[in-house]
Amino acid sequence: MKKSLMLALALSTAAAATLATAQGTLRVGMAYDAGGKFDKSFNQSAYEGSQRAAKTLGVQTKDFEPTDPSQVVQGIRSFANSGFDLVVGVGFGNNASITQVAKENPDLAFGLVDDVSPAKNVASLVFAEQEGSYLVGYLAALNSSTGVVGFIGGMDVPLIHKFEAGYTAGVKAANPKAKVVAQYVGTTPDAWNNPGKAKEIAASMRAKGADIIFGAAGGSTNGLIDYVKQTQCLKANQLPSGVKFSTNNFAKIAKSAAYQKACAGNTRPMFFIGVDSNQNYLGDFDKNPATMNHGLTSMVKRVDNAVYALIKDVKDDKFKGGERRFGLKEGGVGYAMDQYNRALIPSTQVAKVEAVKAQIIGGKISVPSK
Repeated sequence: MKKSLMLALALSTAAAATLATAQGTLRVGMAYDAGGKFDKSFNQSAYEGSQRAAKTLGVQTKDFEPTDPSQVVQGIRSFANSGFDLVVGVGFGNNASITQVAKENPDLAFGLVDDVSPAKNVASLVFAEQEGSYLVGYLAALNSSTGVVGFIGGMDVPLIHKFEAGYTAGVKAANPKAKVVAQYVGTTPDAWNNPGKAKEIAASMRAKGADIIFGAAGGSTNGLIDYVKQTQCLKANQLPSGVKFSTNNFAKIAKSAAYQKACAGNTRPMFFIGVDSNQNYLGDFDKNPATMNHGLTSMVKRVDNAVYALIKDVKDDKFKGGERRFGLKEGGVGYAMDQYNRALIPSTQVAKVEAVKAQIIGGKISVPSK
């Protein structure tokens, strides 16, 4: 089956390449990471960047979604052998494959998202995830009713440690007495696509009093979102020893009938914080933005912008290999505000976060990455 898949990919890629060459069209091959291009997160952001380039720059894109890691290098090599102008590997797990094929094809351009390749013809797109995570951690601390917040990481790797470190630092900056409960889904690539496990972790965090949980777990974050949808709130009589409600920031916000029924009495709402893409809309459980949304905000990582900029450089004949870093200063990371969470986060809080953001950009606040 694997051989058939790779043969089909090679044939379709070659056919597309022949047509594109005849038309003089720039060709971009996108090799996605675990979770697939429609994971509503990291991969999807990269996909959207490539589609923006297809629409506005007139390039042709071709996708490759491996069913297991052993297929990655073959898929990337198929793009290279067909003479694609740019081949992009999405995710640090694709580093070895991109590097290997790039070294085999020194005259072609390659891109790698979320890691640094030693190959000279690879543009490595990396992000200061800790900076954006600091901002959402700051917001979590300002809005937690219990002083306990959670962090669910996907694969236990240094990249996700950056999210955790920044988030924790932001929480502590806003409320030094707050507690951060952190746990990872797993230690293998499967951790990016195990929503069931993330749901179990979310339940254990709620039992410890966490009312706001940041999920930096790729497709697994959907398990956290499902859990928040299922439970909606914390109840005073279920709080663990030593934890109590200290604030009620959302008392005056209109709530759905389902929420009012499930969360009557002395309760406080639960929220998730999304990751990579703006996932705020996923917290609109009753499909009514006028009622309380359960997505407090999202730590947005503009992979779409980085991928688009790389494709444009290739089209403009300005491609350069090497590391390209995207932080708050470059607009590469941030936090999401939109119609779904504007009622949750008042202008006074936005002003505080924007002041913190300016201090990070200006070097007055140094955000830890581990």
